Amino acid sequence: MRCVLIVDDEPMIRKGLSIMIQQCSEHPYNIKLAQNGEEAIQLIMEEQPDFLFTDIRMPKVDGLELCRRLSEMETDIQTVVISGYGDFEYARQCVSYGVKEYLLKPVSKGNLQNVIAKLEANRKKLESFVSIAKLDEWVMRMDDAIWTLDKERLYLVLQEWETDFLQRRMSRSQQKELLEEGYALLVKKLLVNSVIPGKSVLDLSAAAGPEQLFHCFAEASTAILEELRRKRKGKAKDPIEEAKAFIEKHLAQEVSLEEVAEVLGLNASYFSQMFKHSTGETFVHYRIKRRMEKAKRLLADASFRITDISYEVGYADHPHFTKTFKKFTGLAPSEYRNQLGID
Repeated sequence: MRCVLIVDDEPMIRKGLSIMIQQCSEHPYNIKLAQNGEEAIQLIMEEQPDFLFTDIRMPKVDGLELCRRLSEMETDIQTVVISGYGDFEYARQCVSYGVKEYLLKPVSKGNLQNVIAKLEANRKKLESFVSIAKLDEWVMRMDDAIWTLDKERLYLVLQEWETDFLQRRMSRSQQKELLEEGYALLVKKLLVNSVIPGKSVLDLSAAAGPEQLFHCFAEASTAILEELRRKRKGKAKDPIEEAKAFIEKHLAQEVSLEEVAEVLGLNASYFSQMFKHSTGETFVHYRIKRRMEKAKRLLADASFRITDISYEVGYADHPHFTKTFKKFTGLAPSEYRNQLGID
């Protein structure tokens, strides 16, 4: 059910307009009322109405200021300004704030019907539109699932997208364009990490209805994951395992996440997320853990001095090594040795 917000400082006008709006539409509306712009802003934050009808002259925050503030918010609310003949110049100022519909007082039922019809038509167009942000969110989640070979998570994203896709009122050309654009964006993101899909362009010309269109899109996306899985089982190595091996080899050095990402040819931010998802640990915590585990092995050998072990696991500052080791094990290095029976 669509939500309509009516803003006017006169109770009788609010009530009368509310009744007329219900009479002028084929579908019922959830109608909210506000007596000024300040109250309206609060309701907008809570309810996110589809349509807004506002008077110009009101106390506290008037209709003009309300429209200005609304234009600064990320919203697709369609606004109708209600004005008297004397306020028409004020109403014209609202053009710069995205207002496209006006009603002159007294509001007639015929004019109101025409305006509501326009609002409904515009809303249907908006419902068929997928924002760039939404498309990017879906593709980013698919990209992450494919890179980590998480087939179940990929299916969940595709299911969510398909539900949204089939509910939208889009023409066949719009549906085809959306999915082909989504696939192209997915390929672009994968290429950043040197994943080259066998099918770089998705052509949906032969697909029949919306279900088949999406099925072809989902099939092509899943094929990329399977292709990547086969490559990693062959010559290609798992980047996380490569990262672990690199860390192990350079425990005595202060290697940063950015350096490891560069060695692997990955974006540092992406590598950080991927490492955490795969290991359940941050890069820094994993590296410290491996250093301390190596330190424990070396401490078990009485031929190594504790200061030498400190250098061997990358700590030139001996007190820092002692503090880190105690934080990790609950014991200082010397205490750990004593516990092993080494004086």
